[in-house]
Amino acid sequence: MATITLPGPDRSLRRYATQPPRAFPARAAEPFNRVALAAAHVVADPLASADPWIETRLDWDATIAYRRHLWALGFGVAEAMDTAQRGAGLEWSSALELIRHSLDAAKDVPGALLYCGAGTDHLGAGAHRLDQVISAYEKQVAAIEELGGRIVLMASRALAAAARGPGDYAKVYDRILGQVKNKVILHWLGDMFDPALAGYWGHKDLDAASDVMLDIVKRHRTKIDGVKISLLDKQREVALRWLLPEGVRMYTGDDFNYAELIAGDGERHSDALLGIFDAIAPAASAALAALAHDEPKRFHDILAPTVPLARHIFRAPTRFYKTGVVFMAYLNGHQRHFTMVAGQESARSLLHLVEIFQLADAAGLLADPDLACARMATVLRLHGVEP
Repeated sequence: MATITLPGPDRSLRRYATQPPRAFPARAAEPFNRVALAAAHVVADPLASADPWIETRLDWDATIAYRRHLWALGFGVAEAMDTAQRGAGLEWSSALELIRHSLDAAKDVPGALLYCGAGTDHLGAGAHRLDQVISAYEKQVAAIEELGGRIVLMASRALAAAARGPGDYAKVYDRILGQVKNKVILHWLGDMFDPALAGYWGHKDLDAASDVMLDIVKRHRTKIDGVKISLLDKQREVALRWLLPEGVRMYTGDDFNYAELIAGDGERHSDALLGIFDAIAPAASAALAALAHDEPKRFHDILAPTVPLARHIFRAPTRFYKTGVVFMAYLNGHQRHFTMVAGQESARSLLHLVEIFQLADAAGLLADPDLACARMATVLRLHGVEP
């Protein structure tokens, strides 16, 4: 048991004692019965001579080491996605270099599963024509496929700005899906994760938007491995599971309700592509192993304590969840510092980080409480609090 002085919302200070961590295996012994992709974060290089708001410098050793950690726990990796600060500090050139490093690392890991995000983010801000959006998608897809990567077709801010209705979305996706070499994962990211994606698929009404997306999926079912839904709306996800063509997976992106969606209802279930897996990887791996052994109660017992932590990390403004994910990696010793690309370590308040520390402890997810307390103490001192 380790102790530390923590501040509260009323500005008071109180002594806090950690609990013993839960014991989880360091490696997955056998495959899961769900496809489980962890959207992995990136580790900034704090010693780089660069302006962090405008230049991306990554610590490649620590970044790739974390992917090896996820693979060892049985996860596939969803690379260069929003958890890796895509569109929030990680620009396309760095994303492509990241994808190259990860694909090289995956060659040394038997059975390593890796999907890579392709979008249009190199277009930058401003208005773009629809043909420019198509060309942007084509450029990124071609670059990833040339390296041998599999594609997550990410939602596009440029398309959301350029499209004048559902027909424009159909035109762009028909063109790209008609060209991809292998099956892709289609990604619908809600505006709670990225406000620039409001009204995606040409409708603000989600029922109408779902119909547009489903029409595209049905036309290209042979090119689509699955659809990742990140709307934090479990009823909608469950309904859409029944409407997807046979053989097209539903990948939950619901970082609030992941346990019940992955478990399923006895007839249908969701596979997973989740940012929260990055932060709770040991527990999620143990839970998925229990599910694979037909132990649903143990699955839920393991994951239930992680849900309050996940809901706090992903609380509104949800787009800042990456700060909590990286903070968890720092507390657990996966990186030496709490420095993020684009200075995003400042995106959450000190009290938010304190709550993450306490909820992680309550979930048994502080692997070494003494180390976690020492690192929490460093952050407290930087904010003028003596622990």
